[in-house]
Amino acid sequence: SGRGSNFQAVLDAMRDGRIRATCVGLITDNPKAYAAERARAADIPVTTVDYSRFASREEYEKALLRELVSCNPDLLVLAGYMRIVGREIVKEFNGRMINIHPALLPSFPGLHGQRQALEHGVKVAGCTVHFVDENLDGGPIIVQKCVPVLEGDDEEALAARILEQEHRCLPEAIRLFCEGRLSIVGRRVIIR
Repeated sequence: SGRGSNFQAVLDAMRDGRIRATCVGLITDNPKAYAAERARAADIPVTTVDYSRFASREEYEKALLRELVSCNPDLLVLAGYMRIVGREIVKEFNGRMINIHPALLPSFPGLHGQRQALEHGVKVAGCTVHFVDENLDGGPIIVQKCVPVLEGDDEEALAARILEQEHRCLPEAIRLFCEGRLSIVGRRVIIR
């Protein structure tokens, strides 16, 4: 989406030793994403696969898959990627791709999770890290964090509180994956 604050939270956790891993690259579909600047500052290779340069979604997905496979990641982390991931990518990275979503899934999937929560009148909102499968924001849940919805909250205020938890939640899920502590059993993620 552009800011790259979740990407930075992950980089910080790796630098601090909370996550024992190496970032092999950043791939973005947004040539102006600030995450790319963050990656370059950390000497991480950046690749842009600009959706607007392709005649079809199918061509874009094939190019994206080629780039993803060429990085040879153990784990693919989606943070701010605002497109539905294609079936071939999901298949290639089954059980090795996670996403962060600004809502307590399975409630409020898709865009504007914070707005959906406010419109629904919930008392608690939050974020979810989940494995990516064929369903929109429907994969097995790894970690969730909650925040209260306060009287007078607007979408921006709620989003800011949720983002603070995202910065904790995403590194935690990555750490658990890297430590080999996650197992998918049916719809559940078991943490050992």
